[in-house]
Amino acid sequence: MADCGCDSHQQSLKPFDEALSFLLAQAKPITDTETLPLEKALGRVLAVPVHSQVDVPPWDNSAMDGYAINTRDLVKLESLRVAQRIPAGAAGSELQSGTAARIFTGAPVPPGADAVVMQEVCTVEGDQVSVTQPSVPGANIRRAGEDILQGEEILKAGTRLSPHHLGLAASVGVPTLTVYRPLRVAVFSSGDELVMPGGELGPGQIYNSNQFTLGGLVKRMGCEVIQLGMVEDTLEATCEALKRGAKSADLILASGGVSVGEEDHVKPAVEQLGSLDLWKVAIRPGKPIAFGQVDGTPFFGAPGNPVSLFTTFTIFARPFILRLQGMEEGYMPMAFKAIAAFEKAGTDKRREYARAKMEMDEQGRAVVKLYANRSSGVLSSVAWANGLAVLPAMTAISQGDTIEFIPFSELMT
Repeated sequence: MADCGCDSHQQSLKPFDEALSFLLAQAKPITDTETLPLEKALGRVLAVPVHSQVDVPPWDNSAMDGYAINTRDLVKLESLRVAQRIPAGAAGSELQSGTAARIFTGAPVPPGADAVVMQEVCTVEGDQVSVTQPSVPGANIRRAGEDILQGEEILKAGTRLSPHHLGLAASVGVPTLTVYRPLRVAVFSSGDELVMPGGELGPGQIYNSNQFTLGGLVKRMGCEVIQLGMVEDTLEATCEALKRGAKSADLILASGGVSVGEEDHVKPAVEQLGSLDLWKVAIRPGKPIAFGQVDGTPFFGAPGNPVSLFTTFTIFARPFILRLQGMEEGYMPMAFKAIAAFEKAGTDKRREYARAKMEMDEQGRAVVKLYANRSSGVLSSVAWANGLAVLPAMTAISQGDTIEFIPFSELMT
């Protein structure tokens, strides 16, 4: 799990924006699709746009509980006879002159009525209702088709389906959706020092947290995880794992072994089996990022240090995976403005994604604190944090400055 943190050969580091643009340009979305009922489509990416089968609302309906009237009657009459009652799910008859209809939210407005007056401005005595405030045509009526017109596109292809998308499809009578199949992602961890939780640690060994961090992040994105396990630190074993991944998956993800030490074999293995197109990016943590292809299958290699793994996955691999899944927009996380509650010198040549916690101060302002230990091996810092603070390269930050903050809710869904 070696991860060199030195800044030698700084000039060879790829700028962040350039690296990300290159990476996303290489993402070729899968094309295989399947048609699923609405209840099984959550989290999938829509492959075919959805058009409404009906107008929404399908008819003029009441926006509230009250009385359906014809406003011309209010000019001539002090009160109106309540001639009918229209609950939601029922249809009334044509409103006769001099009458009103007791009506409830969502119920169709009867023919002959041009307004609904809310019950709070009405006085009722027996079967007579008086309106105590003026009303105008169209008041409190939701018009047919004012939300959605029949035939209108309501969901674009490339949309990652959330609960409200499913509800919208259901609201226009669509029972099934055509979506891209789940992305298959092969995952492995590199390092002779790794031991699975529950095992006994020997000298120099550590428990394999990366398998669970990386596998969990991938699974949470709705991917099918193909777990290749732990790979020993040899070129032969690394090549074998890459070959297995290329045969079974749409994407290979590896943690560890991407630096330049004698026991780091991922880079030469990828170069031997395919091509390495990106290596070393000017970010902290996670400088040694490897991207390329093995037998035509895209490969992404993250550093072995657990914080570096988490950061590089959420910042680089996540948008790449979303593009592979078929998302056409919205695959980049949103950053929010907040106030720095820390100091930082402006000497770092790399952009930093610092583990941070955003809280509200006594004035109701969003302020961001950094975890004290910047080591990329301190996974507890990620559990403490609720997002990442974006600290630009060569930029000094003082307390009270405005910075960008990316919440984990933008990075782990």
